[in-house]
Amino acid sequence: MMNHHIALCRFCSVVRRRAVLALFVTMCALGTGVLGSAQIITTFDVPGAATGGYQGTFAIGSDKQGVIMGDYSGKDGLPHGFLRAPTGTILKFNVPGAVQGTNPQAINPLGVVTGNYIDAGSVNHGFIRTRDGKYTTFDPPGAGTGAGQGTFPININSAMTVAGYYVDATFVAHGFLRAQDGSFTTFSVPGAGSATQGFPYQGTWTAYFSGLSPDGTITGFYLDGSNVWHSYMRAPDGAILRFNAPEAGTGAYEGTSAYGLDTARAASGFYVDASKVNHGFIRTRDGKYTTFDPPGAGTEAGQGTWVNCVNLPGTMTGWYVDANNVSHGFVALPDVTINTFDIPGEGTGAQQGTLPLTVNDEGEIVGYYVDASFGVHGFLRTP
Repeated sequence: MMNHHIALCRFCSVVRRRAVLALFVTMCALGTGVLGSAQIITTFDVPGAATGGYQGTFAIGSDKQGVIMGDYSGKDGLPHGFLRAPTGTILKFNVPGAVQGTNPQAINPLGVVTGNYIDAGSVNHGFIRTRDGKYTTFDPPGAGTGAGQGTFPININSAMTVAGYYVDATFVAHGFLRAQDGSFTTFSVPGAGSATQGFPYQGTWTAYFSGLSPDGTITGFYLDGSNVWHSYMRAPDGAILRFNAPEAGTGAYEGTSAYGLDTARAASGFYVDASKVNHGFIRTRDGKYTTFDPPGAGTEAGQGTWVNCVNLPGTMTGWYVDANNVSHGFVALPDVTINTFDIPGEGTGAQQGTLPLTVNDEGEIVGYYVDASFGVHGFLRTP
């Protein structure tokens, strides 16, 4: 398996084209079924989505009304945004000015979407799309204007604050906050690297999916000068706490990656050990760690546990990679009670399987699965 941060950004801008992101059409349902009595799985495709390897429908998140947001692979080879209503109706969208793709990244409880789009020069810019389809585009001060540079919004909360990172003219990443009034705060975590080595960029990254709390606290990770990952938490007053899981490795592309905060300010995420195996962790506010792996998680390099999102009540979701390099979904409660699941129709070969991305505060999980032909399809798991 590829490094997780590389995978996420790959799906942001290449595969989803996140090359790891829908005007009016009707849902093409692949099927709905009940797995046991505790969950309902709904699978779907955006009509017209490309069907090649690692192409298709990439569901990312949902709001309080049950609207699902994501992107799909167009027949033009580019990513385009979509919104799926609870009725199954799908609306496709593209940001004005997007020439090389629209990549939605997050939706807040009110249904407002943020993400990035790519212009004719391969430069990334941020956007906000309201529920009624109005767009605001933006770039923080310091964002680079060359190919592969620019603005990458990752999170948006109910206060309309957007968090993300930008890549400057030297290909170094920095964090930013954009307030509702359009003002920016930019920051770099002390110790973040500044080498211009190309992707993955050294510097400061905001965690995907659940890295911004309602009060403006940010969590995420930074890549140091030796290409080791470390985690941070930035308070609304700008104070930054840095931390590492005790058993995290210290070699290149090993280390700790926080992916979200709950209401108790406990940080959740994963770490890569010295054998390059991934494991989940929870760090409480007072610095105590609990580490975990779902049953069946592989123990070889590139296998193990990826925690992708935590909701405000503290429920986590993500996937684990087994000994055969197949991905499976899991949901973990704050006490680390773990339930695993697979989506009907998923592939059972290496680099296939189920990949949950987000869990909302109602416990609904959204993600995608890769089938036996490496096609990608969206899913919703309702508890």
